[in-house]
Amino acid sequence: MTNTNITNFRKDIYNLLENTIKYNEPINISTKNGNAVVISEEDYNSIMETLYIMSVPNLKDEIVKRENDNDEEYVDESEVKW
Repeated sequence: MTNTNITNFRKDIYNLLENTIKYNEPINISTKNGNAVVISEEDYNSIMETLYIMSVPNLKDEIVKRENDNDEEYVDESEVKW
């Protein structure tokens, strides 16, 4: 995580945001009133998806269970008539 204060963040906002997007490196910005964290859209979407999965009863357990299933039990996508 990159740590900076609000003054330096304003001075170098373009480069800091580009690095956050390119490398998924969060930025912790400190101000006199508290801190804020900036994350990439990719990380944000990942967090939202994880929260959704965790909110659906038994979905996480089903995903973990299916992770170890034998691939032969499934039909190949090319064989499905859409």
